[in-house]
Amino acid sequence: MDLHRRSLLRAGALLPLIPVVPALTACTQEAGPASGTPRPLPVPELLEPEMDGEVATFTLTAQAGTSEFVPGTTTATWGFNGAYLGPTLLLRRGQPVRVNVRNELPETTTVHWHGIKLPAAADGGPHQPIEPGQSWSAEFTPDQPAMTGWYHPHPHGNTAQQVYRGLAGLLWLQDDDDAAEAGIPSEYGVDDVPLVVQDKRLAEDGELMDAAFGTNVGVLGQTVVVNGQVNPLFEAERELIRFRLVNGSNTRVYGFRFADGRTFAQIASDGGLLAEPFLTDAVHLSPGERAEIVVRFVPGETAQLISAEPRMGSVADPDDVGARDELAILTVTGPPAAADAGDQQDADADRTVPAVTAPEDLGLPAVLAEVPRHRVDDAAETRQFRLQGFQINSRAMSMSRIDFAAPVDQLELWQVVNMDPIPHNFHIHNAQFQVHDVDGAEPPPDLAGWKDTVYVEPQRTTRLLVRFERYTDPEVPYMYHCHLLYHEDEGMMGQFTVVDGPGSGEPSAFESPAPDGRRGYGPRSGAAHSGH
Repeated sequence: MDLHRRSLLRAGALLPLIPVVPALTACTQEAGPASGTPRPLPVPELLEPEMDGEVATFTLTAQAGTSEFVPGTTTATWGFNGAYLGPTLLLRRGQPVRVNVRNELPETTTVHWHGIKLPAAADGGPHQPIEPGQSWSAEFTPDQPAMTGWYHPHPHGNTAQQVYRGLAGLLWLQDDDDAAEAGIPSEYGVDDVPLVVQDKRLAEDGELMDAAFGTNVGVLGQTVVVNGQVNPLFEAERELIRFRLVNGSNTRVYGFRFADGRTFAQIASDGGLLAEPFLTDAVHLSPGERAEIVVRFVPGETAQLISAEPRMGSVADPDDVGARDELAILTVTGPPAAADAGDQQDADADRTVPAVTAPEDLGLPAVLAEVPRHRVDDAAETRQFRLQGFQINSRAMSMSRIDFAAPVDQLELWQVVNMDPIPHNFHIHNAQFQVHDVDGAEPPPDLAGWKDTVYVEPQRTTRLLVRFERYTDPEVPYMYHCHLLYHEDEGMMGQFTVVDGPGSGEPSAFESPAPDGRRGYGPRSGAAHSGH
């Protein structure tokens, strides 16, 4: 009996609902991660827009290429404007944006702007397909606090494969009126550094193994790729570094920490700055989640960012879901010593990392942003979302069914329950919500800010306060789903519209421009929202 089946039998609840995936066989062993000399960390290109009047215009092309994860071995990958990942799009609050996306891949794709509140027709979900050889344009005006978002494909039934091959990139939303940013490292690529972290399974010939191959949560690889690089090295030029951490993996939950146990400050979560910085020695991110941290490095030191002991709750089999894995993420060397550092004794003393006992030790302001708290008593509607098997509320995703309609600008309480003994998380499109409680307990500081994706521990309830402030459209839906991409593709997703006037809690029929399918759309003509 394989490990996956044993874990499900111990859990008792999942066996009828989740098919057991075969274990790795001797002929398909994963190649080990690259070793030897670290290679420089690439920083994604910061793509400045072309201006069309007042509209900031970007152009992205989804294309195939090759990457060298293992030195001397090429791996077939996909990317935007290159072989792997894509450029960072610089957005400004209140500035109209147009993104023209061209699909040069052999299959249909979409591009979803994860974390951005925008009209449903521009959301880039499964109802805005871009067929091979065609283009699609998204137009929107971001109006929310400065934050780190990301963009990635969202075709129904094929999201996991496309993200796994490398289709992803950063959205850097700036707010020119944000005074707090003046006290935080903010020079892109120098002291403000994005880290898109993904894990891969590599076959012995260097090729990517199937994204759905592994456990019942999806792919778990031992080869970590950061900004497209395995075994990366970041040479700090300054003592204080801001890292924008993005969990771009399909499945893996990370517990980011430094091997020496140093303390650092978390300053932001998915939707932007927290109300105040807080000190910690670990950041826990499930797929799709983001966090920003500020860390001090001193001249002459070498530090190791790792992942260990991710906060996952009472999972049935920790080994099955990567809860006990320890992975090297990034090597960091401290900045150059000052020219007048003095004798060798003084230089050696510089290598001692000063203790961080308060955010002020990192030069951070005591208050970062106003984060007004929603009140649960003001919620006009309560909705229940039971995550079990590959379904939500005992229904698998259907492109032709809208699950409910939410009234615009109404505060709602969403109760999200993980019924299973394995990990799930929960992402809502067109929203930045607040976590009210986890099984009745106040959320930890890292969940106290604006969120669009949250980990839901096994057999626990996470309650969210959600409001859709604008962008009504009774005909085009948004998505809510588990962001473990294998689960999403297998049906753990639903859809809703935002409407003027009273909403509805009942499912209704919907005619999608894209057909309902679990493994991509296939060739088709006359796609809505597409053109040559």
